[in-house]
Amino acid sequence: MTTTTRIAVAGAGLIGKRHIDAILAVRAAELACVIDPSDAGRIVAAQTGAPHFTDLESALRRGGIDGVILATPNQRHAEGALMCIDAGCPVLVEKPLASSIDDARAIVAAGEAAGVAVLVGHHRRHNPIIAKARDLIAEGALGRIVSVQATTWFYKPEDYFETGWRRKAGAGPIFINLIHDIDLMQHFAGPATEVHAMQSSAVRGFEVEDTAVIILRFGSGALGTMNLSDTVPAPWSWELTAGENHAYPATTETAYWIGGTKASLAVPNLALWSHPDVQSWWSPITATNLPLETSDPLLRQIVHFCDVIRHGAAPVVSGRDGLAALAAIEAVKRSADTGTPVRLDAEL
Repeated sequence: MTTTTRIAVAGAGLIGKRHIDAILAVRAAELACVIDPSDAGRIVAAQTGAPHFTDLESALRRGGIDGVILATPNQRHAEGALMCIDAGCPVLVEKPLASSIDDARAIVAAGEAAGVAVLVGHHRRHNPIIAKARDLIAEGALGRIVSVQATTWFYKPEDYFETGWRRKAGAGPIFINLIHDIDLMQHFAGPATEVHAMQSSAVRGFEVEDTAVIILRFGSGALGTMNLSDTVPAPWSWELTAGENHAYPATTETAYWIGGTKASLAVPNLALWSHPDVQSWWSPITATNLPLETSDPLLRQIVHFCDVIRHGAAPVVSGRDGLAALAAIEAVKRSADTGTPVRLDAEL
């Protein structure tokens, strides 16, 4: 009996290669095969010594796979996930869970009906900093959560837009970047029930937005704001503050703020602010700087996927979590396009 968990990776693009590297770095995991119809996929498989398949169906038919990571184009997520579920194979789907709400619902329903684990690649939840922030909230250290804020400002260089599709509707920072941030806001404050968004393309003039501002209402009664732009040189984004991806220059700034009735928390620097004596704005306020544990969330995600497969652990990011993030993002874009608030489906 094998002692490692055999994980196949479908899609050998940029994120697929990062998953492959993570699997190869985790002792409990083994790269079962690489699935990609391109020559690049064949080359990646040869470099790792793993079997190569041009399609997922053939790989699943051969067997020897304990779980699959889908890092294929978004439009192929539903087809691939349903194929894995039908084969009884746990699947980790890169974000977004699907390219439409209906497809995402179908994946979640099929997984739950078959008893097959569906995970979604919102990898930031695996960062120990995010885990610590969530634990503090659950323990009541912040009191009742009343407000959350997220800033996601960065500058995409002009050559980024030389690829034509990046200038078109649907390829802007709302769909491409914000989905991770909105997943975390719901991780901290609970499911969002209503969003109101505004967007602008005034700087570049493309079809796609370059700036957006979002107001959220959560089922708990908490409110939230998110400010997003890919045309502002700034240190205030998760990528530039968390230090989890070395492709981005690290800063000591922060990106998220979580406000409760007892204390407030800055993330990722984990500064916990409170009045030590009397709860009053006239009383001294101090910050407790909590210890920071850093480790690669993609590696932790692979370890967790192995635990889900081998021991039935509950997914940190379930299919329903992925559905909720996609629903919130689609609501944000719809609100931004129409200029009106959008309520989220309570059944999600």
